[in-house]
Amino acid sequence: MNALLRLQSELGAIVSVDPLDLAANRADKSGWVADGTPLAIVRATTVDHVQSALRIATEFRVPVVTRGSGTGLSGGACGTDGSIVLSVAGLTRIIEINPDDELAVVEAGVINQHFNDVLAKQDLWFAPDPASKGISTVGGNIATNAGGLLCAKYGVTREAVLGLTVVLADGSLLRTGHRTVKGVTGYDLTALLTGSEGTLGVIVDATVRVRALTAGTVATIGAVFDTVMAAAAASALITAARFRPAVMELIDPVALGMVTAYLGPDGSAGLPLGQGAFLLVQTDGPAALAEAEAAVVVLRAAGGQASLSTDAASGDRLLAIRRAMHPALEQFGRVLIEDVSVPRSRMAEMFAVIAEISARTGIPIPTVAHAGDGNLHPNFVIPHGGAGDAVVPDEIWAAADEMFQAALALGGTLTGEHGVGVLKRRWLRDEIGETSLVLQRQLKAVFDPLGLLNPGTMFDA
Repeated sequence: MNALLRLQSELGAIVSVDPLDLAANRADKSGWVADGTPLAIVRATTVDHVQSALRIATEFRVPVVTRGSGTGLSGGACGTDGSIVLSVAGLTRIIEINPDDELAVVEAGVINQHFNDVLAKQDLWFAPDPASKGISTVGGNIATNAGGLLCAKYGVTREAVLGLTVVLADGSLLRTGHRTVKGVTGYDLTALLTGSEGTLGVIVDATVRVRALTAGTVATIGAVFDTVMAAAAASALITAARFRPAVMELIDPVALGMVTAYLGPDGSAGLPLGQGAFLLVQTDGPAALAEAEAAVVVLRAAGGQASLSTDAASGDRLLAIRRAMHPALEQFGRVLIEDVSVPRSRMAEMFAVIAEISARTGIPIPTVAHAGDGNLHPNFVIPHGGAGDAVVPDEIWAAADEMFQAALALGGTLTGEHGVGVLKRRWLRDEIGETSLVLQRQLKAVFDPLGLLNPGTMFDA
């Protein structure tokens, strides 16, 4: 009996070999399409299903690619040739919500927005806030240590994870972490597994921190600057003034032009969006209005045309400008969304580098940034058409390479929230160095001695 027959025998209808299904699971939101065809899709709905699939994979030495909603942006959840694509999107139980201890236990396939909708009924919320929260899963957020708009104030996903239940490559079950506010017993395997991109084990449930809903006013500022460097410098002044906005987002003139065309005249929220760069600042909590008023003074002194609103509808219109970024870009072609971070004080320098690369190469690089934490998303728009539609042209990778090297030179990192995946593994050594790379490969071998879990993700196969 081969691996496929064993899967079908033990797991029955949750195993799919439909050609359309197999093809759909070769790609994620990055636009990357893996070579070849997966062996099968296993749509697990219980932990036992996950354990069975991994035991069979180990017995037959078949690679396993773990997948949630497929919203990743680094190519790490794409079904490779001959692999078992193990979907945990069907693990959808919210097992426990504990308001007294401010924690919850959820399965990996729970959708972020659904989780927060349920928590809101008990005046609680889950802080990780990826842009794809309406369709992304908690397990996927943990696997990539996802970020989002609220990281500067509320932290990335790792800071919300207390413990994990993980199925290892041989099908055995590992439980890590704790339910207490503090916990320092032994090595911190929870932190190691968070952001490991499916290379060390399959996350099936998580114990996470939840928070009381933030009380008070929400104040939103929209500001337009003549240049993106001026807007970036202004955002750095906000940080230097010790303000802590919940959201601080920056859109450069190239991207803003596309967004303005996409939204039309009714989408400007009363701001002069036809030129320059856009900075969005949102404060929350009991002191939100006073903090926002002080921030407006800083922004105007820095040359921005700023407007402040505490009206929810007006705030939503300002946020809609930021949310329209990627739908606007997708009107022009397939979008390669890149992801670098630099110290917040050096964002203006990074924007200047991007503008110089774009001007010199003739490649438009519309860029948005989580300005509150120094995380920039330079985008490349690849026109649709032809059999090579899934291929990123060499000249774009060359421009991206220049950006990555510049980010490292500024004291930054190759990826702030998307992960290494397949698309950035060739640059991993440049950031972490040879000693760290060797140690990380050795850690991978401890958890996955046969190299079956997401081979080719993070490290060259």
